[in-house]
Amino acid sequence: MRDVRASDAERDLVVERLQRAVGNGRLTLAEFDERVAAAYAATTRGELSELTKDLPGHLW
Repeated sequence: MRDVRASDAERDLVVERLQRAVGNGRLTLAEFDERVAAAYAATTRGELSELTKDLPGHLW
């Protein structure tokens, strides 16, 4: 599943998770900005997964 192309909805889901992580103090604003840019540039679910693998409730 990691090689499946990511949808816009999946990118938005990851960004929402990153927003919650900032609110919970798990990410700095700099990390958030970096990961959001990477999320919107991601083409596969695997790329998106890398952005949340160190957060609770990991996707894919």
